[in-house]
Amino acid sequence: MSFGEKILRYQEDILRDLAELVRIPSVRSAAEPGMPFGRESARALETVLAMAERLGLTVKNVDNYAGHAEYGEGEETAAVLAHVDVVPAGEGWESDPYTMVIRDGCCYGRGTADDKGEAIVALYCLKALMDEKVPAKRRLRVVFGAAEETGSEDLAYYYQKEPLPVMGFTPDAEYGICNREKGRVSAVITGKTEGSVVRAFTAGTVANAVPARAEAVLTCSSAQREALCAAAAAAGDRFTVEALPDGARVQAVGVAAHAMQPQEGVNAASHLVRLLAGVFSAAELGAFFTFIDRAIGLEYDGASMGVRQEDEESGLLTLNLGLVSAGEEGASLTIDIRFPVTKDGEAILAQLQSKAEQAGLTLAEGHAVEPLFLPAESPFIHLLSDAYEAVMGVPAELYATGGGTYARALKSRGVAFGPFFADEPDRRLHNTGEHFEIARFMQHAQICLEAMYRMITA
Repeated sequence: MSFGEKILRYQEDILRDLAELVRIPSVRSAAEPGMPFGRESARALETVLAMAERLGLTVKNVDNYAGHAEYGEGEETAAVLAHVDVVPAGEGWESDPYTMVIRDGCCYGRGTADDKGEAIVALYCLKALMDEKVPAKRRLRVVFGAAEETGSEDLAYYYQKEPLPVMGFTPDAEYGICNREKGRVSAVITGKTEGSVVRAFTAGTVANAVPARAEAVLTCSSAQREALCAAAAAAGDRFTVEALPDGARVQAVGVAAHAMQPQEGVNAASHLVRLLAGVFSAAELGAFFTFIDRAIGLEYDGASMGVRQEDEESGLLTLNLGLVSAGEEGASLTIDIRFPVTKDGEAILAQLQSKAEQAGLTLAEGHAVEPLFLPAESPFIHLLSDAYEAVMGVPAELYATGGGTYARALKSRGVAFGPFFADEPDRRLHNTGEHFEIARFMQHAQICLEAMYRMITA
């Protein structure tokens, strides 16, 4: 019997408290005094800390940014990072998204799987350790964040006030162990549209997604419009061209995808610019749109931008053109780059700036987020893999992602670990019908407790 099996006796308590937490629609809203992420996020944080206090654990609320429950003693801390904020519920639910429903062995409700369920499980793992009077070599904290879904500044603030742990994990991904999270570069490049045939251009809603739609309003001759219609027709049904008195309106349809996997989508902005570049000269398009076509094009690897790179640990760099906007006042584009864990984000930013300046454009904003990389031979990786094997019978495999989790806040002292298994079906985490299967989720609970037991005793 693994130590982790002791969590099974708390299943009813876990589901009861999770239902209470799900009832709080903790979507981030406008800041209020003492509530940086709005009233409901603060209420969710205060609620889970009250639960922890009721269980007999030591708690602390760090200015409603984040808080923790703690068991054990010692100079060092270890941590499990979860969050109690959620994305908006959206439409199409079969039942009230903020009333947890158990149906066919599954728990449905916004936040059940991302990440309130994991938060409550980790809380009861602390309770189990306390009830078993496990001798602690260090303090073990479950940290509850209140703004993971909107940028994770909650933990950035929390770790300005509290010490970094010596080890930690976030149960907000999948099993095995995600020990490599690519770095991220976000950049905004601006330019002028004077002299361009493009009067207006819009594409994208967020930088970290492949735009599924794009539209351009052009000033052109009837002959150019006919050429545009012919080029659009030759491309299939991706484009529609509408005649205007002095030009045309062109719309493009693509396929949305996450910026960490832009190759899984079809970028409507890039394809629309490529269509225009096939009809109009570089002088007619202007420097800004010519730059998009020549430096980004239809690529996803940054080759024409001069930033293509890869490593064995995490694979190829990806580049996503997420936002494009142009009008009388000028033009801007936003790109999202996920770069390999052994590479340098600042060097990538420098190359972007050089490339933009060569085209007469400006790198108006640029920001690099360091990658996360915990080598396979690290003692903490072995600890987590052994905990997984104690429950599942096989070691945990390692994997890399282009996405980002709370683990980044640990400065390569921790990883993403669980809660879901690769063979599980879609759980629609950010969509309607969010849920988890109770039996599989309690497997996660056993792994979580086994890992936390080893973290506090190792």
